[in-house]
Amino acid sequence: MAQDMRLELKLTQKLILTPQLQQSIKLLQLPLLELSQDINQELMNNPLLEEGPEGDTEAKKDASTAQEEEKFREPPDDSEAPLEKIFGFTADNYFEERESDGRDFGYFSDGAEESTSPFERNRSKTDLYEHLLWQLRLSSVPESTGKTAEILINNLNDYGYLQASLEEVAKMAGVNMETTEEALRYIQGLDPSGIGARDLQECLLLQLPPLNLNGTLVEQILRDGFSELEGKKYKQLASRLKTSIDEILAAVKIIEGLEPRPGRNFSSDEPVHIIPDVYVEESDGKFIINLNDEGIPKLRLSNYYRRLLANKKTLGPEEKQFLEEKLRSAIWLLRSLDQRNKTIYKVTDSILKFQEDFFRRGHKYLKPLNLRDVAEDLGMHESTISRVTSNKYIQCPQGLLNFRYFFSNAVQTAGGEMSSSTVKEMIRQIVAEEDPKAPLNDQKIVDILKARGINLARRTTAKYREELRIPSHLKRKKWF
Repeated sequence: MAQDMRLELKLTQKLILTPQLQQSIKLLQLPLLELSQDINQELMNNPLLEEGPEGDTEAKKDASTAQEEEKFREPPDDSEAPLEKIFGFTADNYFEERESDGRDFGYFSDGAEESTSPFERNRSKTDLYEHLLWQLRLSSVPESTGKTAEILINNLNDYGYLQASLEEVAKMAGVNMETTEEALRYIQGLDPSGIGARDLQECLLLQLPPLNLNGTLVEQILRDGFSELEGKKYKQLASRLKTSIDEILAAVKIIEGLEPRPGRNFSSDEPVHIIPDVYVEESDGKFIINLNDEGIPKLRLSNYYRRLLANKKTLGPEEKQFLEEKLRSAIWLLRSLDQRNKTIYKVTDSILKFQEDFFRRGHKYLKPLNLRDVAEDLGMHESTISRVTSNKYIQCPQGLLNFRYFFSNAVQTAGGEMSSSTVKEMIRQIVAEEDPKAPLNDQKIVDILKARGINLARRTTAKYREELRIPSHLKRKKWF
């Protein structure tokens, strides 16, 4: 077959995400805390951006900065700002639209930075590793045992359980199994009691000697009847251990007082506080939507660099190109932030329109809703709505809720469709009101829902219960 070279002209369509568009998509789906971190990073990387209150004038600047800018100031006839030169509009004109509707979209408002004392900043909590290592260094153990014990400590998780096998530890330490087992016994004798266990059963057994419970019914239950204990099969346990149910219940009560996670009091993890992205408040029968701007830096374009860029005589080609690129990046960031806040506001307003009964009357009146409904209402793509509602929270009269809480499937009832979230809330309430000594099984919950006009399969009820992290009726039963 003859081969030849020729030119061909083809017309194709491709969707290309520019870096600016990728940044806009990224900012849209960021929660409040990550957005603040991202903006602070841009402030450090882009000299055309600066942080400061609105309305900052030349009179507020210090004398040294004013004198430095005076060197680059042009005559009045050539003082056109670089925004007009490059983009054909000014920053003031651009933000007129934002200010015209009377709403503040978040990243320009004032916010005082919380001050913390040096004591609060420097205060640190001793972690489990340091606590155990401190005890190890105060003891007198052979060098090989101490080295192995330190490796064991390094292989404990945050709750104090050993994650590596003894064979792996022996190989890492270069010692035999006898030395490794001796080191483990030493670790298991340290404070807190129960540390160094390989499973829950061993953890609870390690806590018995300090309480003088060796040889008691408590130890017998943990060693010989642990599976029955987990399933709360106390009658079978009493029959197997040939004792009364009352004695079993008394021993179980002691076991419930033991610590299943002995290392958690030394955890260095700080609690994660959820910050709402949107506040919805009711005033005079109307709902008001406010975007949360706490912790978001206030951005503006640097007047100094704008004048510097406008002065043709003081900049070389490379410097001018660098500043023009940074100016474009700054303008796009401001646009993206503005568009992000407008989109979040519109989505919240749409949810408020669909779920008005919920906001006024409570959880029972939550309606079935999907992302497509909101997307069609706003004329946006469904993926945009998905990004807006991802990892964001709304503070409303019903509490602090994830945006995704308002989107749920429909469940058929005698009176029409009902939100699956409402059905889950009903299951939670039914379980909360049950008799702890005679908990309801899934079939009884189905019967109660059916009496309320909700026909739900037993399998679906069990699935909703598991999603609510409610244990089965056997594990919910209280014997005392």
